[in-house]
Amino acid sequence: MNLKDYIRSIPDYPKKGILFRDITTLIKNENAFAETINKIVIHSKEFNVDKIAAIESRGFVFASAVSYILKKPFIMLRKKNKLPADVHSVDFELEYGKATIEVHKDSIRENDSVLIIDDLIATGGTAEAAAKLVEISKGNVVAFIFVINLFDLGGSDALSKKGYKIKSLIEFPGH
Repeated sequence: MNLKDYIRSIPDYPKKGILFRDITTLIKNENAFAETINKIVIHSKEFNVDKIAAIESRGFVFASAVSYILKKPFIMLRKKNKLPADVHSVDFELEYGKATIEVHKDSIRENDSVLIIDDLIATGGTAEAAAKLVEISKGNVVAFIFVINLFDLGGSDALSKKGYKIKSLIEFPGH
């Protein structure tokens, strides 16, 4: 199954000149979604993982299913002010502004091996912030798995240069 066939491309969204890669067409197809989860699980088994983390919100769709299959705790990396207990926070730059993501302070213990899953890597700002959250929590990022890599936007290269292992299922040029 070619998962690329299940990604809808929407021109000029969220702004003119951007070609948005929409995963909703992939997740609404039960066979494509199952194939995606199965491929992420296979890649996940390449690493010694204690916990699986995902970046809000589309990463949750994939990581929660993988966490269930692998019987590993699922850690939510959320937008600012979405978690009720004490948090670690990281501010970062987006292509369209600034943002903050947070994790509960009691979610990741010292030396936990954490796999981070998200739907897409573009410039890498959000992924780098997610790695910082894990590291502030004294955990170790064992790898990132992305459904889509917009390879020419440089995010996966930037993460690799920082020593992170990267896996992706689908490659598209970025716009």
